[in-house]
Amino acid sequence: MFRISTEPLDPAALQRTLSDAHAGACVTFEGWVRDHNEGQPVVALDYEAYAPLAEKEGLRILAEARERFAIRGAVCVHRVGALKIGELAVWVGVTAAHRGAAFDACRYLIDEMKARLPIWKKEHYTDGATVWINCATRGDFADQLKSQ
Repeated sequence: MFRISTEPLDPAALQRTLSDAHAGACVTFEGWVRDHNEGQPVVALDYEAYAPLAEKEGLRILAEARERFAIRGAVCVHRVGALKIGELAVWVGVTAAHRGAAFDACRYLIDEMKARLPIWKKEHYTDGATVWINCATRGDFADQLKSQ
């Protein structure tokens, strides 16, 4: 499952969706809003996404992970909207029979999401300045966005 959420994330509920008696490992990643970036003190973030394309690409990334790694299940959720310091912005969970596949797939998922999803963040700094930071793009992502 991949989705964009406007609501706060509940890690325990998300992890329960991965419950599987055949899995011997569950690896999770939580991305939190931190109070600094590149030497600038941050007070809050706004996340925006082009949800139709983000969800389509997110599902593609999940399918790639299933092909590359021996995993049982995977869930990825990314928040959008106004987030405060310490809030959970992204959650990734992966189950597998063995920990190696779960760790590798979890890292793959978060790295690919960061690189490929049309999600942008606006950082709010303590001095009142704000800066939009757009997602990194590679592969055919830019072409997909143009065709939407």
